[in-house]
Amino acid sequence: MSSADFLTEAIARGFVKDCTPGLDALLGAGPVAGYIGFDCTAPSLHVGSLVQIMLLRLFQRHGHQPVVLMGGGTTRIGDPSGKDETRQLLTDEEIAANMAGIRRVFEPFLRFGTGPEDAITANNADWLNPLGYIPLLRDVGRHFTVNRMLTFDSVRLRLDREQPLTFLEFNYMILQSYDFRELFRRRNVRLQMGGSDQWGNIVAGIDLVHHTEGAQVFGLTTPLITTASGAKMGKTAAGAIWLTSDRLAPFDYWQFWRNTEDGDVARFLRLFTDLPLDEIARIELGDINETKKILATEATSLAHGAEAAAQAAEAARRIFETGESADLPSVPVPRADLAEGLPAFRLFTLAGLAGSNGEARRLIRAGGARINDAQVTDETLTLTLTDLQNGAIKLSAGRKHHRLIRPE
Repeated sequence: MSSADFLTEAIARGFVKDCTPGLDALLGAGPVAGYIGFDCTAPSLHVGSLVQIMLLRLFQRHGHQPVVLMGGGTTRIGDPSGKDETRQLLTDEEIAANMAGIRRVFEPFLRFGTGPEDAITANNADWLNPLGYIPLLRDVGRHFTVNRMLTFDSVRLRLDREQPLTFLEFNYMILQSYDFRELFRRRNVRLQMGGSDQWGNIVAGIDLVHHTEGAQVFGLTTPLITTASGAKMGKTAAGAIWLTSDRLAPFDYWQFWRNTEDGDVARFLRLFTDLPLDEIARIELGDINETKKILATEATSLAHGAEAAAQAAEAARRIFETGESADLPSVPVPRADLAEGLPAFRLFTLAGLAGSNGEARRLIRAGGARINDAQVTDETLTLTLTDLQNGAIKLSAGRKHHRLIRPE
């Protein structure tokens, strides 16, 4: 693939919302280093970050060098973009643990190494932590006016909603801009990419590099991805759709994509798979359910490998087409706890079929919960070892989400 074709394909697949003028000329001149930042607020990433990851993957496939910037420093502040409330501050130990987990997310998607097109990771704590705050403000802060900062969405929306914005968070834009300058200085990174809510921060970084380095750098943002029904991508009744198998089983990941709304299938094939565009155009004309299976298998292959995707697809076929339940994901529960009895709502939460006990209670009250294929409406129902069938208790949330509870 030609490095000049990256922007053309990114636009065709639906990755691009805004980009700065001249980016096409830069990309056409040869390989470019470009980065996306990821703060370390959780021990993994979920599909809400998958557009950014797939954009880096496409960037590398066209011969450019992706840089994954870990926010070891900025996580200590918290990005106010898109948030109504101040983030809970994490300890340095929590940030380090989260960073290690997030680093694993990228391994199936990007090729890391020491070559000119190999992906690399960087940690902005390397340059942010040693900074003296007053020297930072003297060197960098003087290039930012409060008047302009107040116009950016990340700030304005919080103020419009009369939600507090701490001075600590207000500095996030300065630090993110400083990241861009440091990556330009250290690795000649000329492009910053991110979600559409990052446009103001990206432009601020471009301006800082121009003012202090006399150099031209560029920015590109992706659109906010919502489903056809308007829901935010990756938010489900059972919680976030994580990208690592220790947080979400490959079967459940496959099922998430299999349950894609009809109106989203073609768009998601372009965004979340490597299938060529002409092949997608042919596939989307076929049976919608078969197309969803292709989407599920292709997306799962990228995150978890082809073997895990094939196993998930076969397990789903056996469960939903032949009625078998042995291949369902199972959740271990201490035998002693089940011997004493556990409330149904608690088991639904432990199984990951509800995001909280309150959510599980509402699921049961609404009639969406089944135990051993029988509907249950009593949220206080207690389950014990006597409820085991073939060594397990089958829990179902709706028609498509199932788990086996197994005592250990």
